[in-house]
Amino acid sequence: VQLQASGGGLVQAGGFLRLSCAASGSISSINAMGWYRQVPGKQRELVATISSVGNTIYADSVKGRFTISRDNDKNSVYLQMNSLKLEDTAVYYCNAVLMIHTWSIPSLYWGQGTLVTVSS
Repeated sequence: VQLQASGGGLVQAGGFLRLSCAASGSISSINAMGWYRQVPGKQRELVATISSVGNTIYADSVKGRFTISRDNDKNSVYLQMNSLKLEDTAVYYCNAVLMIHTWSIPSLYWGQGTLVTVSS
């Protein structure tokens, strides 16, 4: 199983970006999917998660600016980031809790990370 994240880049403050993450490989079902971010010297922190039925949780710092969504047919999760701030600069990681077989225990998988840089 692989999670491939894309969409990061350099953007000016106030701008927007859309991150994508696609899961591939032997997958029976995907439970929750999410986005985390990390800056050097700090712990990885939750940005947003979305359940298999679309329930969402956001970090307070991104509420009202970021929107998480998913396409279950494509095993993909997205993060629309609007009104970006300097403090949103980080490496963004996607993850997914999934089962590779119907009898498997759900396991957590991580993508490789995509860098988002917000400039003034």
